[in-house]
Amino acid sequence: MRTPVAMTLGLVLAPCGSLLNLICTLTPGWRQKTGFLDEPANALVSQGLWDTCRQQSSVDGQCGIPDELGYYTSAPVRAARALTVTALAASAAGLLLASLGVRCWRRTPRARLAGASGLALFAAGLLGLVPVAWYSHVVQDRAALPAEASPVQLRVGYSVVLGFLGSCLLLAGGFSLALSFAQVCEERARRSKAYPGPRRSSLNTVQVRWPEAPSLPSILSQRSQGRLQPQGGPKPRVGFRMPRPAAYANPEDVLKGEESSSPPPGSSSTLPCDSDL
Repeated sequence: MRTPVAMTLGLVLAPCGSLLNLICTLTPGWRQKTGFLDEPANALVSQGLWDTCRQQSSVDGQCGIPDELGYYTSAPVRAARALTVTALAASAAGLLLASLGVRCWRRTPRARLAGASGLALFAAGLLGLVPVAWYSHVVQDRAALPAEASPVQLRVGYSVVLGFLGSCLLLAGGFSLALSFAQVCEERARRSKAYPGPRRSSLNTVQVRWPEAPSLPSILSQRSQGRLQPQGGPKPRVGFRMPRPAAYANPEDVLKGEESSSPPPGSSSTLPCDSDL
């Protein structure tokens, strides 16, 4: 059986999104600061969730700069740390379920595991999208994210862009894998059609048990038993006794006048005779 297109698309997009979210979480490129008064014009300070780096050229760079303004203790940074780590854990669990559900040395994929992995990856995408959206909204707010006063310029770094892209890929991949639940519904529909269960009677229906008609073998057996009975034995009476008709009696004697073979001359009889018939 070929792997469905939705599962294949989810397996391609989800790992790419997880990798981009991992880079977004670890790299110190969430906010970039430029325009310092006492430093060269090409000086660039990049702040992330875990580290801060200073760079003056393409070669010279320094990381591990101490936080003097309380940047890491601000609410957006602490929330972003917690949500990004949770998103990475959810994406790892989703990828594990996807690898077990889609194939894992089986001829047919496991649709339920694939759908569960899609839900986990979709949740990971949401968890990764919330912190980058919040951080980009307050990136220039010095009250929410402490920074030096003007003329220092603040702008969004490349890590936030990678976080947006990775979260969108996780959302798309998780949605594609979650479509595997449609295959589960189709399999259930096929099983219900192939093996229909007992039909439940409603309250408006009344069940009537009619007497069963005798089958042909039972009738034949009764006839054969009747034939095998002895001739002298009593026969079963069937039906009811009909009344016997009364004997007919003719008040006239039709043989009167035919006692002699030849009737006397001059005598006539009005009764019918054999010759007349």
